Amino acid sequence: MPDRSLQRVKIWDPWIRLVHWGLVALLALSWWSVETGRMDLHVLSGELTLGLLLFRIGWGLWGSDTARFTRFLRSPVAALAHLRHMTRREADTEMGHNAAGGWMVLVMLALLLLQAGTGLMADDQILTHGPLAPHVSGETSDRATAIHAFNFNLILVAVGLHVLAVLLYALLKRQDLVRPMVTGVKRLPADIARHAPRLAPPTRALGWGAVVAVAVWGLARLG
Repeated sequence: MPDRSLQRVKIWDPWIRLVHWGLVALLALSWWSVETGRMDLHVLSGELTLGLLLFRIGWGLWGSDTARFTRFLRSPVAALAHLRHMTRREADTEMGHNAAGGWMVLVMLALLLLQAGTGLMADDQILTHGPLAPHVSGETSDRATAIHAFNFNLILVAVGLHVLAVLLYALLKRQDLVRPMVTGVKRLPADIARHAPRLAPPTRALGWGAVVAVAVWGLARLG
């Protein structure tokens, strides 16, 4: 018979949590800087966002178990099956992202990467342009600028759906998805907890972070 007593398990490393909450803060900063006309701050926010995204993509390939795309991306059929049980109250037994949450992560990363990438080539034709804008054609820059503006609306929709899902999990399933992303720890049944994920060493994160920082700094210097 499975042991259903709960044990504390470290499922999210500090780097995943840093990327998650860092992107939340930078998204808010990017919106605020545009609304208040602080475009130098907006450009900096975009460069930092790109750095976090590049780090996350690399960490999804060779980082901790729960960060790896191959560990949490399941088939769309599995994601839909998971959503069909959205109203069922049950214990949280997921070691990391659930089947639907994994696809939401992928969608958010893709939208944010598109936002950062088009921002590199965007030009407001007044004072501010991305570091790659002088190196592409005017037509390409104009197209990137338009996509950059429109894509932000898609990001807001995705963020709204994400927040709604977190609230529904709390209200309908009595599962707290926020606390583990703050503390890194989740309480799981003992028979599941014994298969705790392997967390990558800090040196790997720091090394990859240094590579990303140098790459983004060099890219920013192009402008």
